[in-house]
Amino acid sequence: MDHRARLRDLLVERSLALGDFTLSSGARSSYYVDARRTTMSAEGQSLVGVLGYQRLRELAPMVRWVGGLTLGADPIANAIAHQSWQVGDPIDAFTVRKAAKDHGTGRRIEGGLPPGAPVLVVEDTLTSGVSALEAVSALRFHGAEVKGVLALVDREAGGVDALREAGLRVSVIFTAAELLAAQGRR
Repeated sequence: MDHRARLRDLLVERSLALGDFTLSSGARSSYYVDARRTTMSAEGQSLVGVLGYQRLRELAPMVRWVGGLTLGADPIANAIAHQSWQVGDPIDAFTVRKAAKDHGTGRRIEGGLPPGAPVLVVEDTLTSGVSALEAVSALRFHGAEVKGVLALVDREAGGVDALREAGLRVSVIFTAAELLAAQGRR
């Protein structure tokens, strides 16, 4: 099976919508990518795990932890962690809350991430890079060593450049243009 082609098709089928949308940045768009509709499906989890794990190892071979800002990053990080266990190379997942809890332990980073750990930040759909940079900031405050960012879909709206300008290595599995082109072939 061509895992990448199948995941692309699944993203087009389940996650790509055409129309008139307002993005979280306030910008208008003629399409929307709700990657969670794919990353939270059984088949999507499996495919994201395989491809995400491969990309993680290419981008940052020393990483032992993967995660990002909740909610979009959670299924991707968990899929990669699951795949890593399957291949005998355990990588644990973590979640970065949007804000620290105001009860219990008051943590912003969940999952047991130790300070000093080398991590890879994951993002479901990268637009401006603000969400990934927010996760990076929280992780650095926690003491983690951020080795890069992996995005499932890049909307090609400046996010990759913003992350690189912040000194981060970036890998993208799909661009929005690829998904739109695949949708046009249907």
